[in-house]
Amino acid sequence: MGASERTRELSRRRKRHQKLAHLKSKLPKATQSEKLEIVRKLREMTPGAEKLIAEWQLVEAGR
Repeated sequence: MGASERTRELSRRRKRHQKLAHLKSKLPKATQSEKLEIVRKLREMTPGAEKLIAEWQLVEAGR
């Protein structure tokens, strides 16, 4: 019997949180092209990407 949907949902949420933390840690040393790549990955990863892009001050990089 497989894992319940709630367990899978929590696992996906934790993994997404880890990925976001990893991307945020790369920001201080990132070049402009790397910031564009981070913005692209954020948009693919989460529906709240635009809010994160604004909070992380990547608005200029995402245009």
